[in-house]
Amino acid sequence: MPRSYLLWLVGTQAGLLGDAALYFALGWAASAHGGGAAGLVLTAITVPRTALVLLGGAVADRFGARRVMLAGGAVMLAATVALAVAAGGRGGVPLGLLVAAAAVTGTVDAFHLPASGSMPRRLVPAEQLPRALALRQAGGQSAVLLGAPLGGLLVAAGGLSGAAAADAVGFGVLLLVLLRIRPPARAAGTEPSAGRTGGLLREAASAVRLARRDPLLRAALLLTGAAAGAVLPVLSLLGPLLARSHGWAAGTAGLVTGGQAAGVLAVAGLVARRGTLPRTGVGAAAGLCAASAGIALLALAPAPAVAVVGGAVAGAGSGLFANHLGPLVLGGAPSSHLSRVQALLTLVQSLALVLANGLLGLLADRAGATLPVLLCALATATAGLTALATPTLRRA
Repeated sequence: MPRSYLLWLVGTQAGLLGDAALYFALGWAASAHGGGAAGLVLTAITVPRTALVLLGGAVADRFGARRVMLAGGAVMLAATVALAVAAGGRGGVPLGLLVAAAAVTGTVDAFHLPASGSMPRRLVPAEQLPRALALRQAGGQSAVLLGAPLGGLLVAAGGLSGAAAADAVGFGVLLLVLLRIRPPARAAGTEPSAGRTGGLLREAASAVRLARRDPLLRAALLLTGAAAGAVLPVLSLLGPLLARSHGWAAGTAGLVTGGQAAGVLAVAGLVARRGTLPRTGVGAAAGLCAASAGIALLALAPAPAVAVVGGAVAGAGSGLFANHLGPLVLGGAPSSHLSRVQALLTLVQSLALVLANGLLGLLADRAGATLPVLLCALATATAGLTALATPTLRRA
């Protein structure tokens, strides 16, 4: 694995860990103002991220992903330092400050995520891309797992100010790494394309046109949307509801989530060491089929231990899916559209997740948690079997 990629990975994970801690701290501070305020802060992150992500991909493709990451990191460094100073010494943090911090975070994410998502293709040879992406996923999953406990410790020690300061340190590390590395000039899509004559909005829209024309990309995006809507809400939304319906303690719900994370990490580690299956499309479809079995086991679990096993199987399946579909999408994207394709992938996931969360939450209120979890298992299995029956994906 190229040294420049490993160095970039260290910087990126430092930023992700700080972000995860800050997200927890923002949610905790917002909860003091009530549930509506907590929802407002979450919305202030997701709305600009979703609305601007295609534009962010176009900016990264035009001016260079590394430059966009440098600019975004500098903005977040300044913003987190300002938040640490503004929140320091306060008994309670004003809601307006929390919303402003969340809006800045979501806006920067819209530009940072597509740029960051395209960097493995710019730093790693094509034959090493699946292993590189698996390493990235393992690091990202670890950051998410450690971020909430770290955020809790930082809030206990220094409040929101402490978490913001830690995030500032993470972005400082990322900036130092980005200043040291430089994608090789021969890499596909490395050079910025500032000379293009089209407007940024037209360039952003070109990603949608590309997806409509390219059968493989179109199928992969549809499969991604199906997976995001059917798999992601299971543990984040429905898992706690299912645990409550069984009378299980919060710790049990946490163990189920931990089992899911362990499954993802195990598969990511295996792919990072051994590589993907020869047919990446088949691997992605098989992952969804395995995830559906884990979700069904979770829905019908008679005891907490069985639910934890179901979570682990679902995590292993979703990890298998992500570690095969990621190289398929990024490796097949035109070099001129690397960041825009990543932006489109993020947009599809976000829209599917928002829609699914709303519908599944309403269904859980009316029919209990078991039925929507079973429907998620059915939808995941249907998506996996449909992918296996789709020649474009089956032969990829």
